Amino acid sequence: MTRDDAAISRQSLRGFLAMVERDFPGELIRIKAPVRTDLDITSLVFELEQAGRSPVVVYENVEGHTLPVVTNIAGNRRLLAACLGVAPPDLPTAFRERCQTYIPCEVVDSAPWNEVVLEGDQVDLSRLPIPRHFSVDAAPYITAGQIAARDPVTGVDTTGFHRLMVKGKNRLGVSLHSRRRMYEFHRRAEERGQSLPAAVTLGIHPLHYMGSMAYAYPPQVRKFEIIGGLFGEPYRLAKCGVGDIEVPAGAEIVIEGEILAHVREPEGPFSEFTGYASYRSTQNVFVAHRIRMRRDAMFHSIVSGMSQDHILISCITREGEILNALRRNLPNVIAVHVPHRTCGAFMAFVKMKKTAQGEPQQAILAALGTEFYTKYVVVVDEDVDIFDMSDVMWAIATRVRAEKDIVLIPGCKGAILDPTSDPETFTLTKMGIDATRPLGQDFAERLVISDAQRARVQGILRAAGIKL
Repeated sequence: MTRDDAAISRQSLRGFLAMVERDFPGELIRIKAPVRTDLDITSLVFELEQAGRSPVVVYENVEGHTLPVVTNIAGNRRLLAACLGVAPPDLPTAFRERCQTYIPCEVVDSAPWNEVVLEGDQVDLSRLPIPRHFSVDAAPYITAGQIAARDPVTGVDTTGFHRLMVKGKNRLGVSLHSRRRMYEFHRRAEERGQSLPAAVTLGIHPLHYMGSMAYAYPPQVRKFEIIGGLFGEPYRLAKCGVGDIEVPAGAEIVIEGEILAHVREPEGPFSEFTGYASYRSTQNVFVAHRIRMRRDAMFHSIVSGMSQDHILISCITREGEILNALRRNLPNVIAVHVPHRTCGAFMAFVKMKKTAQGEPQQAILAALGTEFYTKYVVVVDEDVDIFDMSDVMWAIATRVRAEKDIVLIPGCKGAILDPTSDPETFTLTKMGIDATRPLGQDFAERLVISDAQRARVQGILRAAGIKL
């Protein structure tokens, strides 16, 4: 095996699955019973979540298809932390630090996804086991498709997730609702009367998933260089056959095509991360010209709705981005948490050691200015566990004086998919809550049970045969 082959293997979905099977065998489930693409693949993962589990799931027997389906690769903090070689509590900090190390990519001559090439009339998306996730979905949806394209002005490329609705053998509806780089690339191409060449990559390592969701970086930096920073080595790419685009050499499937200029078609509804059916869409259209895949390809799907697979990476990347912004001016900020249960976007908890009045308000403004999806920020003292929502709510209930500690900022840009944002302008009012104790005043003392005392009574319980 060559140096490049070894790197491609490490940086692939297969490399991740091998790591999980070797080091965390209880966190990978193989379903051998027949499953349907219609609803089964997504609802089974939600059933596991209801039971408090979030393993990687491989469906080996998908009715009507020969390709297996892999899902829920990004639903477990423990596994994501293992990808970076850190403990779960250190995941946002590790992400923040490594995302600022841009490692140039290396382009290899060939990739395993060139083993099977389908062109012309052979292009048929129904060959792929594309799930329909919820009954409200308008059609089956590709959810794990990383779209890569180049800026028609600068030539710098980007890659990211955009939902893809099956509309025909070679036609996909796509929404560029994040309004970030891909939306701008397409707008610039459309100004020139051109469609935007693009490639959809399926079957990636979770670190690619994570790095593709980094947002605060210079415009000349490639997302693939950020992903390389997460791997700690150059990310291996290979050229595909459209628009001089490079995609991960370790991918399972690549769909080449273009996002059409001046074409809009109905797209949606789709079961979005908000927990609601989303009818909002930019209504773009992707036309597939070619499909390349490994001979033994696996189809990667992300569980839609409010699954951890859909949301957890967003939590971690936003935690890292907000923490990075806050620590520039507030080194006494300890940690940031974006809870999964708040859609991995809309609410952020900030823990800090307050040294002066006004610091929580400064943290609120900085956090809201960093990530436009975030609309509520709660700042708490160092004694509050921001990963325990009950503890955060206790701080709000006992330390907030509404007339002094709640800040409202009207007319802010929000997320297009946020059902509370204005349906035409997508603006809304954002809120900050200072749930810290006031300085320089006598304030009620919190009741605390020491670690030593907890250890003592835990020993008593064990001696009594009581398992915690």
